[in-house]
Amino acid sequence: MKLASFMVQGRSTYGVVDGEHIIDLESVKQTFGTDLKQAIANNRLAELTHDILASLPRLPLAEVTFLPVIPNPGKVLCIGINYATHVRETGREMPTYPMIFTRFADSQTAHLQPIVRPKASHKLDFEGELAVVIGKPARHVKQADALDYVAGYACYNDGSVRDWQKHTIQFVPGKNFPGTGGFGPWLVTRDEIGDPQDLELTTRLNGEVMQHTSTSDMIFDVRKLIEYCSTFTELTPGDVIVSGTTGGVGAFREPPVWMKPGDEVEIEISRIGILRNSIVDEQ
Repeated sequence: MKLASFMVQGRSTYGVVDGEHIIDLESVKQTFGTDLKQAIANNRLAELTHDILASLPRLPLAEVTFLPVIPNPGKVLCIGINYATHVRETGREMPTYPMIFTRFADSQTAHLQPIVRPKASHKLDFEGELAVVIGKPARHVKQADALDYVAGYACYNDGSVRDWQKHTIQFVPGKNFPGTGGFGPWLVTRDEIGDPQDLELTTRLNGEVMQHTSTSDMIFDVRKLIEYCSTFTELTPGDVIVSGTTGGVGAFREPPVWMKPGDEVEIEISRIGILRNSIVDEQ
């Protein structure tokens, strides 16, 4: 099942993506949840039978405005330096533990919505990543059980303002400018993806492939990340783990490649879809 958050006719809601349409769950929110985060927490989405879905309104995807998959996550935990290819291009040593920084929910943007190049810097870089959405409370989870706590997966562009990221050894400032974190287009439920380490991830800038990898290249796989993160914090439904990017980012190219207004960037992950954003300047 593909689940998306969106706006239509001035209201925010969520629904089930079916081809070029989305089935609007507005009329059953009282049963399933007021938003996608609550619907995941209520653990009743599996009750959406074919008969129920067939009775609900269908809207063309072209007529809705996407929201970030989870517009209001309690936590967005981002993993730095988590692909061997990216470690090599940065010249770092292989990490012993996951490098973790946070994103704020209001730094995110949605599929087909712009990523904003800030006034403070033009060194805006792309990072194609797999996002993992947590499906139930998770604390002290063991790797062997970790995928049982996943609601599903989405694409993420961890747009990075590189000079602000490098002001200190802490990444947070460069990762939280408004409208820089693309999250979409939708969540593909866990049952559709048996092994999150068997996906292809591709980043394209203006149609040119900039990053291409298998998620098997992760240093700390999804299972390990859930185990590690659930040890130092309780993960709750709708929390997001953004699992890191591969080599090929703009900052380490010669010359560097920065995203600029008018550009279009795509993050494609096999069996999930394509997250597409244009670039605009901050007004």
